[in-house]
Amino acid sequence: MNIMNRKIITILSIFILLFSWGCDDYLDVNHDPNVLGEIPDAKVLLPAAEINLANNLMGWDFGFGPAYWVEYWTQSYTASQFKTLCEYNEVEFRDAYTGLSAGVLTDLKSIKTGYADSENKGYTFVAEALSIYTWQLMTDVWGNIPYSEALKGSEGISAPKFDAGKDIYADLLKRVDALLLIDLSNSTIDANYDFIYKGDLDNWKLFANSLKLKLMLRLSETSDYDNAKLLTYINSTEFLNSSAKIPGTVWDDKKEGKRYPMREFQEGGAAYLSTNVIACKSFIDYLTKNSDPRVDKLFTAPTGGHKGAFFGDFDSKFDTDANGTTDDKEKFSTALFTGDMDLMLMSDWEVNFYVAEVYARASDNVNAKKYFDIAVKASLAQQGISSTSIVEAGGYADWINGTIEANIKQIAMQKWVANANYQHVESFLERNRTKYPAVNEIDIKSNRTFAQQNFPVGDLTISVNGRAKTNGFLPASPIYPETILTRNINAPGQKVDLLEKVWWNKKVGK
Repeated sequence: MNIMNRKIITILSIFILLFSWGCDDYLDVNHDPNVLGEIPDAKVLLPAAEINLANNLMGWDFGFGPAYWVEYWTQSYTASQFKTLCEYNEVEFRDAYTGLSAGVLTDLKSIKTGYADSENKGYTFVAEALSIYTWQLMTDVWGNIPYSEALKGSEGISAPKFDAGKDIYADLLKRVDALLLIDLSNSTIDANYDFIYKGDLDNWKLFANSLKLKLMLRLSETSDYDNAKLLTYINSTEFLNSSAKIPGTVWDDKKEGKRYPMREFQEGGAAYLSTNVIACKSFIDYLTKNSDPRVDKLFTAPTGGHKGAFFGDFDSKFDTDANGTTDDKEKFSTALFTGDMDLMLMSDWEVNFYVAEVYARASDNVNAKKYFDIAVKASLAQQGISSTSIVEAGGYADWINGTIEANIKQIAMQKWVANANYQHVESFLERNRTKYPAVNEIDIKSNRTFAQQNFPVGDLTISVNGRAKTNGFLPASPIYPETILTRNINAPGQKVDLLEKVWWNKKVGK
């Protein structure tokens, strides 16, 4: 499947989803929904924006790329589609960049324009909240991007300047503060146009509160960070208790183009997920050796139990585990997605892990444990697991009351597990911030037997085939999509490789 076909599927997926839910009364096939003069109300763009955002979060670029880079998965031995990701070759994530900027942000801007003079601030509030969320995502992934002059083609700005990520963050924080001042007491949203919270503006207010927390905590390793300020904020603010998500009931697993995004790649004709993805040993060993029950919800095990492969070792013909079967013939665990999965924008476990970290940085272990436990239990509940023994006394995720750094690591490791199959790009970004899981420099190729017997459980490893490419470092950001550089005379030079860090990525580590 080429890029154009993937784009067509994304567009058709949104189009079919909207029509299948009785939306033909406000989306006419003869009308361009991005031209406000041709539609009865700007609110009809909201469901398209929400679905488009969701499809990008777990679509082609952000569904696969970060899952490889945080070593949930590795490329199978029998196919080659994602070798570039495992070899740390320069990738653009162009589909996601285009989908988020020309699609999601453009629609959200149109909603805000359409309701600029309305006394009903509901749609403006939601569109602005999702816009701030999307801008944060884009600058977190690519770094410096067009922002202050972006989306202004109608004003004659065809070559927007690239703003520094630090400046973008400063403005996003101002925007979220202004957003939270909006009085929603007399505002409403039609539930039929809001897939995420069904028009519940109280939940949207909690989402905005949580979004501000996320923005503030992302700066934890910079000189702009003030944990005392965050502590005051979390002690005086209520955060989301219901995940911001596209619920699993939205998808139709029996119809092509209407499935959960990763299911399309699993069930579609090219079978990208089925043929190219196997479990990575880094993740599988951490789950199995700690008896984490989520492993069976995330992977299908081969006969004999769960097994993961060394990351980026897809050329190996060695019999690593000395069982009589060479690596390229072994059966490994495979990724498991169900047709009724929720698709997360911001999860309840994510926010509770944030709160736990703020308390941990303040050495308040009582509250850190409280919210850490809530977060882990929320992840287990999302997976349909009733037992919470892993966070109870004796469980591997029982709160350790360690040093500040040890507690930050514990939170980060459980976030890594909780985000699997739900928030891959978030895992990538948070690993960049916290540097957990840490990187072990074990040279797998030099002695696979030794690596098998002494594998650093709980650490990431450097790709076997990509080791020399990044000099032992993990990817920090994709390069810029070439199209945004060649079409913009104000664009900076292209990144040299995947090692260029965004401005808040300051912590020492690989």
